[in-house]
Amino acid sequence: MPDDRTFIIVGASLTGAKAAETLRSEGFEGRVILIGTEAERPYERPPLSKDLLTGEFDPGKAYVHEAGWYDEHNVELRLGTTVTALDPSTHEVSAGGESLHYDRLLLATGSAVKPLKVPGADRVHYLRTLPESKALADAITAETTVVVVGAGWIGLEVAAAARGRGATVTVVEVDSLPLRLVLGEELGAIYAELHREKGADLRLQSGIQEIRESSVILTDGTEIAADLVVAGVGVRPVTELAESAGLAVDGGILVDASLRTSDPDIYAAGDVANAEHPVLHKRIHVEHWANALNGGPAAARAMLGQSVSYDDIPYFFSDQYDLGMEYSGFLGTLSHDEVVFRGDVAGREFIAFYLKDGKLIAGLNANVWDVNEPIQAIIRSGKTLDRARLADASVPLDELG
Repeated sequence: MPDDRTFIIVGASLTGAKAAETLRSEGFEGRVILIGTEAERPYERPPLSKDLLTGEFDPGKAYVHEAGWYDEHNVELRLGTTVTALDPSTHEVSAGGESLHYDRLLLATGSAVKPLKVPGADRVHYLRTLPESKALADAITAETTVVVVGAGWIGLEVAAAARGRGATVTVVEVDSLPLRLVLGEELGAIYAELHREKGADLRLQSGIQEIRESSVILTDGTEIAADLVVAGVGVRPVTELAESAGLAVDGGILVDASLRTSDPDIYAAGDVANAEHPVLHKRIHVEHWANALNGGPAAARAMLGQSVSYDDIPYFFSDQYDLGMEYSGFLGTLSHDEVVFRGDVAGREFIAFYLKDGKLIAGLNANVWDVNEPIQAIIRSGKTLDRARLADASVPLDELG
């Protein structure tokens, strides 16, 4: 008997594309509609602030699927289309002037950049979309003077890429260290030293007062030359559609461990979701690639009625100059009370273990590889750890979890 159900995915992102792929691979034969506001078909975002900016990456490789995949798998891909309304009572969305019925709905609306709000902000470049990344890659040369506002992951990766191309780079950050609120004092200091060593000018505990035609004015009145101003001051989950529909929202769309919202026929995944985590025993809102990659398939399986408990340990990575790192776990608002190091911190080949009450809640490996799985196993174990053994590189990690 033909499946006459319609599943709609709002957000033609990595999350949305992988959800559509999973629906088909799991045998769903009903109608799948994937709706996205961007003109580009779904793509992955990590290359945007990494290899694409350095000129070492073919933008075509960022796409999740080949152009013909959607037609081949009978997925209705509607690009350049915004869903303007969602009515859970009638199971309908309004998109492109059309009313569409759904049986199950996935919200994968992602995040939007937080804009700078200073005089001259119309000159600011952001890095959230593929066209924006292409434009920056074309604009940055060895002769370019770049001011990066914000020393978070995006800001630092842009700074590293620009320095790698020979540009003059200044990073302006309101906090006392890069990434301090994400990784803490010790790791923040390591990243500050790295960028200064590579020639970037860090202006910490400072902000932007005004942006002029060829310069910026800092909050202390200092004027810095700027051919190009790039802002990476954070993102916010795009929850307006969910809020207007009456779904529960608090720092993201609230979902349970199966990624189901407060409405039983609506799910949310990726950057926009604030999910109950069955291993960490807390709600977490994660804005990283791995969550998009794995959350979409998990939501798709739940939409199909499968038993789903989305318990992936959060993971992300960053490459800056000659420092590559991976991170597993969830610190939230720096909830750790101790950091234990293993390896050569001065040589930037180490693992940093973040502990809370003697238990591992996150681990960062810098220029040390093939340790991500055992780190995640230790987090999952919930064991109280021996700090001396944790710091001892002769003790295999898989003996600790």
